[in-house]
Amino acid sequence: MRTVCLEERGNVKMAERKLFDGEYRFMELVWEYEPVRSMELARLCLENLGWKKSTCFTVLKKLIERGFVKNEQAVVTAVVKRAEVQKTESKEAVDRNFGGSLPAFVAAFLSDRRLTEEEAKEIRAMIEKAVE
Repeated sequence: MRTVCLEERGNVKMAERKLFDGEYRFMELVWEYEPVRSMELARLCLENLGWKKSTCFTVLKKLIERGFVKNEQAVVTAVVKRAEVQKTESKEAVDRNFGGSLPAFVAAFLSDRRLTEEEAKEIRAMIEKAVE
């Protein structure tokens, strides 16, 4: 299960929303193909997830009700963007597995791999931007 925290429209209070793994895979299709017609999304679900049309539309309905997507005139678009989900999931992973310590996470991640010079340059730039 994946948790997403985001601001509600017109409400500054943060809301916690959860995506199960199947829902996340569904959202990946929406993010990749949006705006996507609902029948095309059903075809993509069949091809990529092995889901029948009824399963696709059941998940679509649930995600509409929970505010992750909207379906206007049979065109599906994401309300919650991929970057929001990735940001929340990354924070949760660091909090859960490394006691909230970003340095401990980085040390574990780098313990058995080497960065390319380009990767190191990108990371340095991110760090410099974050400390400004």
